[in-house]
Amino acid sequence: MISFVKGMVAYTDNENIVIDNHGIGYRIKVTGRTAAGAGRGQEMMLYTHFYVREDIMALYGFESREELTVFGILLGVNGIGPKAAMSILSTLTVEELYYAVFSDDAKSIARTPGIGPKGAKRVIMELKDKLKLTDLESVEAVAVGESPGTSGDNDSDQIMDTMEALTALGYSNGEAYRAVHKVKGASDMDAGELLKKALQIISQGI
Repeated sequence: MISFVKGMVAYTDNENIVIDNHGIGYRIKVTGRTAAGAGRGQEMMLYTHFYVREDIMALYGFESREELTVFGILLGVNGIGPKAAMSILSTLTVEELYYAVFSDDAKSIARTPGIGPKGAKRVIMELKDKLKLTDLESVEAVAVGESPGTSGDNDSDQIMDTMEALTALGYSNGEAYRAVHKVKGASDMDAGELLKKALQIISQGI
């Protein structure tokens, strides 16, 4: 319904930003990180998700399309509603969440208030089937302020190519991520050498 809202920040609190767009104030729920970075009078554009249920109607806003996409994916996790999804994205950046999921790092996700160890494991289990390694490149580009698909980091490209090759061979996203990131000096290898080393690590069960 509303893809994004752009205007001047009228005021903020811990979890909301009110954006003045041509005299209309849009009250948008945001992550703590976004709220902390917004200043009154600042021009801002937020990508939005309009959430409607019998007992709630709210607009949720995000600074990147990647964050908006992950919010929608989190809503599909059993037991995760918009409040919990926003709490997760306030605790972890999108990039950090990807890494936590692919490396089975439940401890990082469990730092989220109200999630806990069991909830974190459930989030990882369900997100492994929903997050894609091929999306990591655009997520990492946004994290360093680049446009998706324009990263000049060849090392990152080699790592991504290797992880994609491993998943094409039938290994899971988590197995591919862990194997590649356990290779010492991975950034100095070409994709072929890195793939060989990663396969050795998987076969050895390291």
